[in-house]
Amino acid sequence: MAVPRVVGVRLGIDVGTVRIGVAASDPEGRLAFPVATVPRGPHAASEVARIASEREAAMIFVGLPLSLAGREGPSAVDARAFAAEVAERTGLVVRLIDERLSTVSATRALRAAGKSARSQRSIIDQQSAVVILGNALDTEKAGTTESVTEVVTHKGSHD
Repeated sequence: MAVPRVVGVRLGIDVGTVRIGVAASDPEGRLAFPVATVPRGPHAASEVARIASEREAAMIFVGLPLSLAGREGPSAVDARAFAAEVAERTGLVVRLIDERLSTVSATRALRAAGKSARSQRSIIDQQSAVVILGNALDTEKAGTTESVTEVVTHKGSHD
């Protein structure tokens, strides 16, 4: 069964242990751009939910940090838990998407833009979220969203 075409803003989330990067798309899902860096803490999911509401998001993509071999480690478990919390707080469809090498891609893009390693620290999480969201938007265009992402099930859901 194909995923229906989403209309509206999509968010991309890069979950880290210290910071969470947030990116958004335009309503047509053509472009991804940086939005915010949220400090990791007890209110991080609420802040992401606030951003989603403020931007009238239709869907959220959370990066799932797999190893190069495709295995899940502690960071993936953490991203899954955060995605579930965001899904509960927003009521939106939240999809996990493989984020392997998103930070590497983001670092290269920032370096190419002339940003030093020191100046990258404040925006690398946002740029990683842009990479994650850009990849998600590409899967939508290719019609492969269902095969390359995983829906986070809401508590009480029997899906």
